[in-house]
Amino acid sequence: MAIPVKRVLEKLDEYFSKNDYAGAKRHLLYWLSEAEMTADGNNILLFSNELMGLCRKLSEGEQAIGYAQKALSQIEKMNIHNNVGAATTYINCATVYKAFDRAEDAIPLFEKAKAIYEQNLSSDDERLGGLYNNMALSMVDLERFDEAEALYKKAISVMQNVENAEPEQAITYLNMATAAEARYGILDAQDDIIRYTEEAMRLLDSCSDRTDGDYAFVCEKCAPVFDYYGYFSYKKELEERYGRIYERS
Repeated sequence: MAIPVKRVLEKLDEYFSKNDYAGAKRHLLYWLSEAEMTADGNNILLFSNELMGLCRKLSEGEQAIGYAQKALSQIEKMNIHNNVGAATTYINCATVYKAFDRAEDAIPLFEKAKAIYEQNLSSDDERLGGLYNNMALSMVDLERFDEAEALYKKAISVMQNVENAEPEQAITYLNMATAAEARYGILDAQDDIIRYTEEAMRLLDSCSDRTDGDYAFVCEKCAPVFDYYGYFSYKKELEERYGRIYERS
């Protein structure tokens, strides 16, 4: 019997909406085992991707890396290593490696994804912006700062052409502030930090009337960074923004 993928993913969303990560993991493990029993390669890949992301969220490094390796192995078995779907998996795996202090292992996967995306996607595809941003984070970990800066600028260039992508641009500017601090130290990077954080503020304020969950998530993610750099009142303002959105949902 074919796996009812749509219903499986809808149920997964239900678990996530309740922050029931244990239930989500049981759910994914069950359907991964079903996919493996029927040698359903597409769904083995799908559920491995979901599990590596969930385990990353849960800080289960060994398991997250294990599912990343399973996904990479499945790509080879299916001989799909040059298509866009494989590139997305490469990015997911690279993000897992980066999260658990293996940025050196992440870079080759980002490079594979970059080659595929740049060949197959339009220059204003938001997936490219996400790739450049995430790849830059690993470059910063490896102190390859010039390459990181170039990637962050490319990410912004892409996202400037994507509708309603101001929050994603704001995240990139905050990442650039963090990279400048890592490169020069917090005192010598002060001018860059101010410039980048204030640009991020401008972008978040330009769409402050948004009431969707994505905007709330970005505000929640950005608030601690503004707090770290001394923008205490703005951090409080972001907390109020995402708090109002979450209360309505």
